[in-house]
Amino acid sequence: MWKMNMKKLIILSGLMFIGITSFAQNKNAKASIEVNGICMMCKVRIEKAAIKTKGVKAASWNVDTHELKLFYDDRKTDLKTIQTNIAAVGHDTMEFKATDEVYNSIDDCCKYRDPEVVEDHKN
Repeated sequence: MWKMNMKKLIILSGLMFIGITSFAQNKNAKASIEVNGICMMCKVRIEKAAIKTKGVKAASWNVDTHELKLFYDDRKTDLKTIQTNIAAVGHDTMEFKATDEVYNSIDDCCKYRDPEVVEDHKN
């Protein structure tokens, strides 16, 4: 009898864990991350890289604040993956830096690491 009750307890614990785990995932997760860029061309590139990430439903980057607002399904992706994809097209985030090779391939007006270009965009 003890073995039977123990078996039921283990099965019940497993089912409860699965239920709790499924509730922890969010198909409508929201997040906001900082992404470096300086112009509307950057905006298009950043948003496109985010949207192309499986599970991202919406992405909107603000040129002035550098804030990227995201709606995504965290059962399909995570912020690390999204940021990696953004860095892969030439834009730094707080956690991931674009390689110099990729950064150097973006348009000259998008060189957010160059103080002269940044200053030109202020005018």
